[in-house]
Amino acid sequence: MSQACKRVIPQLVLTTLAHPLDDDAHCVQLPNGTEYFVRPTRDIVPGTRPSGRHSLGDGRFNLFPIVLGPDGSPWAEAVVYLLARLETASSISMATYWAAAEDLAAFRRFLDETPSLDWVSFPIHKSQRPTYRYNGHLKIAVQAGEVSVTTARRRMSSVIAFYRWLAEEGVFKPENSPWTESDRFVYLEDSKGIKFSRKITCTDVSIKVSKQDDPYEGVIEDGGKLRPLTVGEQEWLLEALISVGNTEMTLIHLLGMVTGARIQSILTFRVCHVMRSPEDLQQVEHRIPIGPGTGIDTKRDKRLVLHVPFWLYQRLHVYAQSERARNRRARASGGNVPDQYLFLSRNGTPFYETKEKRSQFDENLKIRHVKAGQAVRMFMTERIIPYIREIYDPKFSYRFHDTRATFGMNMTDQQLSLVAAGHITLYEAREFVKVRMGHDSSAVTDRYLQFRNKINYVRNVQYCYGQHLQELMRASSGDIV
Repeated sequence: MSQACKRVIPQLVLTTLAHPLDDDAHCVQLPNGTEYFVRPTRDIVPGTRPSGRHSLGDGRFNLFPIVLGPDGSPWAEAVVYLLARLETASSISMATYWAAAEDLAAFRRFLDETPSLDWVSFPIHKSQRPTYRYNGHLKIAVQAGEVSVTTARRRMSSVIAFYRWLAEEGVFKPENSPWTESDRFVYLEDSKGIKFSRKITCTDVSIKVSKQDDPYEGVIEDGGKLRPLTVGEQEWLLEALISVGNTEMTLIHLLGMVTGARIQSILTFRVCHVMRSPEDLQQVEHRIPIGPGTGIDTKRDKRLVLHVPFWLYQRLHVYAQSERARNRRARASGGNVPDQYLFLSRNGTPFYETKEKRSQFDENLKIRHVKAGQAVRMFMTERIIPYIREIYDPKFSYRFHDTRATFGMNMTDQQLSLVAAGHITLYEAREFVKVRMGHDSSAVTDRYLQFRNKINYVRNVQYCYGQHLQELMRASSGDIV
């Protein structure tokens, strides 16, 4: 290993030194022949650690990230910092800690490449302190196009959080401050329109990001920049899915396009959610509750209801009982049971693991990543996008969550046509779209309602201005060839 990096280990079990005769004690043998005994710390005092701190976990973690130095040994302070954050977290999302570990590994690489710096030394001159030097390094990297502004900001924020923890825990006390702090107040507004202020602490080593949204770039900000597919692109997508002939991927895309569900919700559908006979349902749509307590994940654990059209529910019901689906469930962990994931790979592997599953310790885990829809995205990249580019548009591209924006725009267009016909009011159309999309704020819904007008406006301005310039050129005595 030539430089510092992040690695993910399948399991981490916290242990403490033990007597050979203690319960759960097991022997650890080092390469040099040295032996010692350890046992899990969770058996010392349930729910606590030797430090006395309360922990919601039991000292066992899957997919724990560690930061390794250039010689392959763990960076002790960084690893303990990540572990401390995990032990005090109210809920655990390993992706958060992977990002923090990656940021600290980047900081460690900078330190290793700058031997004149001591990461715990903060002399009187700011230019010789590691935090200020790293701040300058990140700014130069942004200007050179080596990293994005948002990545630089996140990396600097991770380093600030790391040093703050070191100071709070008394690991070290710098002779001079790592940065200069100042308090500011930001004014916010919640989903109900209630305004409030919040005090934040800023530092002079934070990377400032000046963000300006472009309302005419053809995307909608809805938990990310989503691009609604045009009617033509929707037809291309369906043609590609049918041509490729993968049943699971076709049904997954259809659920996104006709319900607006996010990928984590679609891929955590269970067999039991589509087992009711279509004959027992209304012939319009079937409503499926999703969120905590349903077995289907949602963003930020929101309780929502998906409105699945009757024709699509019929296909899901038939698929769940097909031999193809039963064979996949037979190979899956847990077997062919009603609570099994509806969509599985050929080998019975889930495409997405629920938050509940991720929080459970698996001592047999071998992989070093979380199942989070990677197979779906790979299918899109390797099969769907090339098909459409070859036949229709060589520049075509899309992301799965664009199907959510596509659903939102299709529904918005339909509602606005009812408004134009005088059947409903604009307020009623807005509330309908808001509920079906699961928006907390009406401001997000308004982005869908205003999308068409903004796109048409900017295109009209560009066309008129282009025509104006063309007329000026024609009237000019000195035409440019």
